[in-house]
Amino acid sequence: MRKDIQELIQRNKICVLATVSEGEPHCSLMSYATDDDCCEIYMATHKETKKYRNLATNPSVSLLVDSRQDAGASPSAHTKALTISGTFQRNIDENKMASAWARLFERHAELRNIFNDLDTEIIVVKIRAVQLLDGITDAYFEEIS
Repeated sequence: MRKDIQELIQRNKICVLATVSEGEPHCSLMSYATDDDCCEIYMATHKETKKYRNLATNPSVSLLVDSRQDAGASPSAHTKALTISGTFQRNIDENKMASAWARLFERHAELRNIFNDLDTEIIVVKIRAVQLLDGITDAYFEEIS
């Protein structure tokens, strides 16, 4: 993965998670963390949410990460938008799950109550591909192995 794409992912803390079930899309604003090489995205949610039910029936997801916070108050500033295609991972081993919890907690300590709730589950998304739109016309696509 290109370094500028990794930096965009690591610099941000919030993404839009898109799931789908029975042909109906659903978007959720999510706090996230990543592994060291940005091949996995970690998020937390309650088990009884629409997004979690959608993931259980269809593990394909799309995430949107962008650079709006870098632009500040200027609506005409140059913005980058990264679309991430990925797959929700099931049956994660205990070591990876502990690492995901630790990364989320370190990056989002303000969400302590959610992380400590017994009904909270970790969502692990394995990145399959990224598409970066840099400005209005400059696009770059990469499949991740």
